[in-house]
Amino acid sequence: MNLAPPWLRSYRRSWIAGDLTAGLIVTVLLIPQSLAYAMLAGLPPQVGLYASILPLVAYAAFGTSMSLAVGPVAVASLMTASALQPLAAAGSPEYVALAVQLALLSGAMLVVFGALRLGFIAQFLSRPVVGGFISGSAILIALGQLKPLLGIPALSAIAQVNPVTAAIGIGTVLFLLLARTYVPGLAGKLAPMAAIIFTAAIAATFHLDSRSGVSIVGAIPGGLPQMGLPLPTLQGVSDLWLPALLISLVGFVESISVARALRRDEHIVANMNFFMATPWGQTGLSKARYGAARAVSVRC
Repeated sequence: MNLAPPWLRSYRRSWIAGDLTAGLIVTVLLIPQSLAYAMLAGLPPQVGLYASILPLVAYAAFGTSMSLAVGPVAVASLMTASALQPLAAAGSPEYVALAVQLALLSGAMLVVFGALRLGFIAQFLSRPVVGGFISGSAILIALGQLKPLLGIPALSAIAQVNPVTAAIGIGTVLFLLLARTYVPGLAGKLAPMAAIIFTAAIAATFHLDSRSGVSIVGAIPGGLPQMGLPLPTLQGVSDLWLPALLISLVGFVESISVARALRRDEHIVANMNFFMATPWGQTGLSKARYGAARAVSVRC
């Protein structure tokens, strides 16, 4: 009996170099991305790092698509925050516990959907509807990031803009737009990594947090968290079952849509992707054999 994952059985040696390059780039970019998505969900930033480790290993072992990797994504993070903010203060222990329960419920639903072989529902989903949902979420996320981008406590306090924070934020956005337009090939795809390294170095060198009031992520706890599993209570299930259902369906639909858009010669098993979808959704990655640059360009 061959226990190797389906993608590994047809793997070619010629892909190794591209895969290693793509893996390195994606790993470097995943660190700040996972921190940002955790904060978008209202969770401590290190939670994003924790959510980016085991799901990747699990999907590599059991997934059916070489065009996908699991990890935090913007849409599911936004939905998590929307579901939990009425129930607890963002970042509090109660909020974190509710987030774990929400993830557990979402994962359980996905397992049930996979066992019932409901993957066929992906055939009835309209791409314009899914695209409109994701685009609308992107607009909401962009508007929500205006406060940290400008260094203001609220959108109504526009007169309190921190000039240094605004210069860093707006300058970074302009740099990424210009790099996307005028810098070809792999160098252009590495622009986000270059922006992160440069701005972090500037903030650390000139102590912009203490001298200019620039907000920084701060110290991230080292090591892995204490293992625990807060089981949902009846009240928790009552409050969270609908958000969990929506997050499960959106994550599954997004993953299947990305996989089908990127696939070349692989068979996407929708029911298996139910089992392997994570509560924080799917991150689309092109197969490295089509180029590491492409791998970065399609990240959600």
